[in-house]
Amino acid sequence: MFATTVGRAVVAAATVLALTGAQQPGAPAVGRGDRLYPAVGDPSYDATAYDISLDYHGLGRPLDAVTRIRARALTALDGFQLDFTGARVSSVLVDGRPARFTRQGERLLVTPWRQIRAREAMTVTITHTSDPHGLPGDGGWIRTRDGLAMGNQPESAHRVFPCNDHPSDKARFTFRITAPNGITVVANGLPLGAPRVSPAGTTWTYRTAHPMATELAQVSIGRSAVLRHTGPEGLPLRDVVAAADRDRLAARLALTPGQLTWMEAQVGRYPFETYGILDVDTTTGFELETQTLSLFERRVLLAPERLAAPLMVHELSHQWFGDSVTPAAWSDLWLNEGHATWYEWRYRAEKRYGESLDQQARSAYQRDAANRRLAGPPALPKPPARDQLSIFRDNVYSGGALALYALRQEIGDAVFRRLERVWVTVHRDGNASTADFITLASHVAGRDLSGFLRGWLYGKTTPPMPGHPKWRQGAAPAKHT
Repeated sequence: MFATTVGRAVVAAATVLALTGAQQPGAPAVGRGDRLYPAVGDPSYDATAYDISLDYHGLGRPLDAVTRIRARALTALDGFQLDFTGARVSSVLVDGRPARFTRQGERLLVTPWRQIRAREAMTVTITHTSDPHGLPGDGGWIRTRDGLAMGNQPESAHRVFPCNDHPSDKARFTFRITAPNGITVVANGLPLGAPRVSPAGTTWTYRTAHPMATELAQVSIGRSAVLRHTGPEGLPLRDVVAAADRDRLAARLALTPGQLTWMEAQVGRYPFETYGILDVDTTTGFELETQTLSLFERRVLLAPERLAAPLMVHELSHQWFGDSVTPAAWSDLWLNEGHATWYEWRYRAEKRYGESLDQQARSAYQRDAANRRLAGPPALPKPPARDQLSIFRDNVYSGGALALYALRQEIGDAVFRRLERVWVTVHRDGNASTADFITLASHVAGRDLSGFLRGWLYGKTTPPMPGHPKWRQGAAPAKHT
């Protein structure tokens, strides 16, 4: 992310409990206990695949939906939690048989018809609606002039569909979306065949080839053009733009193949099956690295190249850092945003779009002490203060990039580059933590870097910068909202 301050299954014999707030027998403890978002997620099962069907009826109307989740129990289960809020649930089935369910805050508590044994696979089918207009607050569906897109970061996917809404539980996704004829639908991954057209509408099906965190899901619905071209080594590229924007965005979209080549030179081959830009005609206040299809506000894409191009690289680099290698917990967010900012800095400097790398790092160093006081050190950010997006603050962006700059100063450019390539290779399609990064950095460098990196990542004060003894603190922190 870059902040720019910047249905119809039958209820059958299911017993629907009254919404009393009383917890069902066998229901799990609340949430996974994430330090920043403790209430979301359920650690008792592993979601392995989502199959999400959506019927779109036009602007201003809820979507009818069926979400099927394949999962494996990690312990014996009398009940489990799905994260979901803001829409109607008609039925829940577990392995094809009705299950008891109730709503408790933003949780859907499910009691299956029998105990699920440890390590046993199960399929959960939820018939529900998904309402883009009935949710206060941030995240989930984004309304555009002609349709919808998604902005689920950090923990807002459950505003759209029931899920285990924590980045540590990645799964493969299939999307089946039916929309009125004349509407274009694009989602993560690649299409499974041609759209099926009938008088009732067109059904589009997409599937991801790699596991994905719920926060990275994307579905675009609107009167859009899909522009297809080719990237490095034949990588299929597709950009989703309003038909009227095809010409005026052409110069920006033409930058992507070269940016892919540049990123591959830094850290190795692109990790997914496709890539592209999603142009949304609305104001979100952020750009978002949804997997294989990065979301951008139109106003950002239309900004001068020296401003737009580095932000495009920021979101592109997230495909490696954040999407392929996903944080184990939200406190590890700097591994996403610090790396994306680092490659944004590098690209800006090399393409002469602004300050040199050293100048950008020095500016970040000058405000780092203030950032730590305000928001915490990069790997120990303070909990969100006013809304869930407020963890996206400068301490994890420039503070994370500054820690990487310091590490490069300490171990040298060649070793640092090798570390970056090994990191995205070893942890590809998985989750990783700050502790994992410190361990791997020490291994690649051939010496213990834990003390050095813990100072930069967890310290209350900013350490001296290797190679720059005269650098000092002083500037006010930048704003990321």
